[in-house]
Amino acid sequence: MDLDLPLVWAGIIALAVLLYVMLDGFDLGIGILFPFARSPRDRDTMMNSIAPYWDGNETWLVLGGGGLFAAFPLAYAIIMPALYIPILLMMMALILRGVAFEFRARGRTRGKAFWTGAFAGGSTVAALSQGLVLGGFIQGVTLNGEAFGGGPFDWLTPYTLLVAVGLTAGYALLGATWLIWRTEDDLHGDARRWAWRAAIASAALLVVVSLATLFVHPQVAARWGFEDGAFDLARLALLSPIPLLGLAGLGLVVWGLAKGGHVAPFLGSLTVFVSGYLGLAVGFFPNIVPYDLTFRQAASADNALGLMLVGVAILLPVILAYTVWVYWVFRGKVGADAGYH
Repeated sequence: MDLDLPLVWAGIIALAVLLYVMLDGFDLGIGILFPFARSPRDRDTMMNSIAPYWDGNETWLVLGGGGLFAAFPLAYAIIMPALYIPILLMMMALILRGVAFEFRARGRTRGKAFWTGAFAGGSTVAALSQGLVLGGFIQGVTLNGEAFGGGPFDWLTPYTLLVAVGLTAGYALLGATWLIWRTEDDLHGDARRWAWRAAIASAALLVVVSLATLFVHPQVAARWGFEDGAFDLARLALLSPIPLLGLAGLGLVVWGLAKGGHVAPFLGSLTVFVSGYLGLAVGFFPNIVPYDLTFRQAASADNALGLMLVGVAILLPVILAYTVWVYWVFRGKVGADAGYH
C-alpha cells in the first residue's frame, strides 16, 4: 500500500506546529510574566527554569516552517507575503529574546536591567505576532490564481487582534503553570496567583474567540454545524469531544490550583491548547491556505516528498528522543543558582 505522502507531510507539519506552540509557549509565557516578578532573584529563577529547553523548543518552529517550504512550496509562497509583516515581527522578537537570554546573565546593573526589558518585550511581541499570524491565517487569505491577491495589511483586523490577545493570555497561563511545577517558595506562590488570573482571562477570551471564529468564514460555521441559521445537532454531537476536552483542561487547571497541585495545572493548560488546535483544524482542513487551496493542490511531487520523508524519518525520532532526554535530565524544582532538586 502506497503512502499518502501529502497527507503524511501535512501531519508532520501539524505536529511540529502543535509541539512548538505548547513547548515554546511556556517559555514565551515566562517572558510575558517577567515584569510581574518581585525581584531580580525571582527573574533569575524564572530564567533558569527554562534555560535547558528554550532553544530546543524553537526547533519545532524551524521544522514546521522548513517543512512547509519544502513540502508545500505553493502554500509557502502564498502565506508568506500575506502575513509577511507579523511573521517578520515575530522573527525579530524571537531573535531579540534569544540575545537577551544570553546577555542578561552577563550584564551588570544597567545592562541586566536593559536585557531584562528586552527579554520581556521580545517575548510579548513574539506572542502577539504569533496571534496575528494565527488570526490572519484563520480569517483566510485572498488568492489571485495561485498567488496572493490581497494587501499587505489584510491580516490586521479586530478578529486578529482578539486572537493575538487570547494567545498571549494562553501563553501566560502556560508560563505560570510551568513555574508552579518547577519553582518553590515565594515565586511558587506568585505563580499560583498569576495562573488564576491568566486562567480566567484565557477562559473568557477562548469563549469569545471561539464564537467570533464561527463568523470569520461560512466554511467554519458549516463545519461546526451552523449553516443558514440552522443547527446541525448530529454534527455538533460528533464534534462535541473537542470543546469538552478544552473544558476538561480548564477544569484540571482550576482543580490543580484549588488543591495545591504542582503538575496538574500545567497538564490542564496543555490540554486546553490541544483542544483549541483540534478545533481550528476542523474549521479549515483540508485547506492549507484557507479557504481555497488544499494541501494536495499545494504539495510537491511525490518523489520529492518521499526523499524528504526518509530524512525526516531519521531526524524526527532523534529530535523527540533528545527533547525527552533533556526534560528528564533537568526535571525537578529549580532555584536562582540553577540547581535542580
